[in-house]
Amino acid sequence: MADNHLQNPIFQDADLARQWLEARIWPKGPVCPHCGSFNATKLEGKAHRPGLYQCNEPECREQYTVTVGTLFERSKIPLNKWLMALYLLMASKKGMSALQMSRMLGISYKSTWFVMHRLREALREGKFSGPIGGDNKVVEADETYVGGKAINRKNKVPAKEAAFALVERDGKVRTFHVPKVNAKTLKPIVDAQIHRDSYVMTDDATVYPSILKEFKGHGSVNHSAQEYVRGMFWHINTVENYFSILKRGITGTYHHVSQQHLKRYLAEFDFRYNERKNLGVTDMERTEKAAKGIVGKRLTYRRTRQHKEAEAV
Repeated sequence: MADNHLQNPIFQDADLARQWLEARIWPKGPVCPHCGSFNATKLEGKAHRPGLYQCNEPECREQYTVTVGTLFERSKIPLNKWLMALYLLMASKKGMSALQMSRMLGISYKSTWFVMHRLREALREGKFSGPIGGDNKVVEADETYVGGKAINRKNKVPAKEAAFALVERDGKVRTFHVPKVNAKTLKPIVDAQIHRDSYVMTDDATVYPSILKEFKGHGSVNHSAQEYVRGMFWHINTVENYFSILKRGITGTYHHVSQQHLKRYLAEFDFRYNERKNLGVTDMERTEKAAKGIVGKRLTYRRTRQHKEAEAV
């Protein structure tokens, strides 16, 4: 099925890719990224590149394409390859290494590495729509640690990084890279991200009782006593299942993720989980939703080249 989708003309032709992107970024017609006006004229002919518009507002008069003001701005990589990369990333449950992506796109590893980080930036939610959970809803909270193992490592092994996840049962996940797992770092997150009427489920970590007093209820399972499910209700299996996908992707696909870029990898796995097949979202629909996240974001190579990840097949 994925191979059939890769034959889609938008992945083969840059002009068709631009038209596809315009229909999703500009559903009501061209919008000037400089002044927000809908009043524009399409510039056509050999003297102008395809998809070029000029704003008709007297105080603006700027020229633009659909990629201006987005993550794709000023990129020399054809737009159809950008969309193919986005589709491949959205169709791969555990992610795809930059080396594998490079071979499939036919561009250099360095360019592919940058493309993938730009796409992950598009998946990050700049502002959440509101807290998850609510009345008669359960939110599971747990933490995990991401980092390489010391086996066969000649040099010093970097410290593991902490990731804190909130998952609403039958709903969405929100994962945060935190410096430490303690009340000071976790309380602001749970206060902002979980609805007060929610029932929050955790393990027996001592940090949770003190920061969950204001919620409708708090239940826990005693992992230290080998208790993982009690009464079919008390468990954190949902968030642990999500962590299993995250860790299999990082360990098996990316192998190493730097502290600087962990937030982008978490956004990648969060997005795929929140737009998963079990919720009725197809790979192409997931790609369309992800494409809308490119607007208003810029990520230069200078910002991403530090602490470059070593990704392997």
